[in-house]
Amino acid sequence: MSTALAFDTLAFASPMPGLEAAEGFSLRGIAGAEGLYALEVEKPRVRMFVADASVYVPDYEPAVPAASLEALGLASVANATVLVVVNPAPEKTTVNLMAPLLVNAEGTCLQVILDGAVYPLRAELARQV
Repeated sequence: MSTALAFDTLAFASPMPGLEAAEGFSLRGIAGAEGLYALEVEKPRVRMFVADASVYVPDYEPAVPAASLEALGLASVANATVLVVVNPAPEKTTVNLMAPLLVNAEGTCLQVILDGAVYPLRAELARQV
């Protein structure tokens, strides 16, 4: 499911690893960049970029555990917007396919750490020409 997202408050069903104390995330679109978002929280001050997987890695189909879907009230991953964390760097931009964020229509989300080595932690994004 791909939609234009924007949430003043994005609620995590379970805290993001490494950001357990953070509350009150917001998600806003980046002007002129379809499917690219800033995920921000005030305390601690954090901003990261996330991308709609259906736009940037359209063949990405993670096998999400049933418990993760249940936590979001979803019947399948097709009912979620799947976001991947973007890691920009001067030499190349990568996305984390090992730990996607799932967002339901109500603005509840969950970062899922996938089992196995099927998807890389740093998958290079192909340049669009």
